[in-house]
Amino acid sequence: MDLIFFILILVALIVVHELGHFSVAKLFGIRVDEFGVGFPPRLFAKKIGETVYSINALFFGGFVKIFGENTEEAGNEPRSFAKKSKWVQSAVIAAGIICNILFAWVILSFGYMVGLPTSVEHQGIGEVSNAKTMITGVLPSSPAHKAGIAPGETIISITTGASKEIIPSSASEAQEFIKEHQDESLVIKVATIGGEEKTFVVKAEDGLVEGKKAVGVQLDDVGTLQLLPHLALVQGAILTWDMTQSTAVGLITFFGQIARGVADFGSVAGPIGIADIGAKAVQNGFAAAISLTALISINLALINVLPIPGLDGGRLFIIAIEAVTRRPVSNKLMFYMSMGGFGLLILLMLVVSYHDVLRLIG
Repeated sequence: MDLIFFILILVALIVVHELGHFSVAKLFGIRVDEFGVGFPPRLFAKKIGETVYSINALFFGGFVKIFGENTEEAGNEPRSFAKKSKWVQSAVIAAGIICNILFAWVILSFGYMVGLPTSVEHQGIGEVSNAKTMITGVLPSSPAHKAGIAPGETIISITTGASKEIIPSSASEAQEFIKEHQDESLVIKVATIGGEEKTFVVKAEDGLVEGKKAVGVQLDDVGTLQLLPHLALVQGAILTWDMTQSTAVGLITFFGQIARGVADFGSVAGPIGIADIGAKAVQNGFAAAISLTALISINLALINVLPIPGLDGGRLFIIAIEAVTRRPVSNKLMFYMSMGGFGLLILLMLVVSYHDVLRLIG
């Protein structure tokens, strides 16, 4: 059920993207023939004005059919996409990207109105309340990872084999206790997001952190940040900007590594990995689902910026070429470029999905 709910979230993000193209095309008087949720075969359709609104059987996204994207189809129709100025064409194409960023801002802002988990050290608006020592990360192949400790759990207590116990009041206190007893087995009691208590036995190992043994957990003092609507909108914008910057840096680094032949495909998630992560996020509650949805929306926007044929960035690149050369790129060349771009994307998706499967069965 959680997986199905997450798939619906992904569909919603794609529909939001297409809605951006649709809305701006309508705004500039371009004829839109169809707006579809899912892909054919068609299950239901209703024509309102000149546009058909459809629900389709392959419920994994959506599309918008704008008249005249193909220059041969456009003819001399003044309301076709091809007959509009390059600025208008660029606005229609870029609108999907912008809508995904705006959607991330809106849902994060809503999250702050309800209350989102936030580090006490956050640089922004408002004060964090009810802070607890939370596990924010678990290093792969670490003792904590092997024991089953997961991010999002809060530490209740840590006990040594000699029955020395601490109920940490801060992340630094817990880290110091673990460091002082790095040669002993530790019993770590945690509370899950759902409120269930779990107990794990771990022992620190060398090689995870330079200069000392470690169990492999990253800790922070995390509480709830709840804001009034106008403040939530500002803080939502701040977080959206931060997430967009960090995601952009990550994508640039990853594609740079691909170009140099040193990419670690195991460090990124494809469709299978995203579905697994998303289902767990939904299971972990509202805040986790909100944050992951915003992150995926931002990723969808930034991936579409890439100047690869078949993506919005590739279409914007073609529009720029046409603006400079003052003549349209041939439909035949557009077709081959789009097929090549889709081929590269599918190959990348297959490679990443292969590593998703290895990670899940490993």
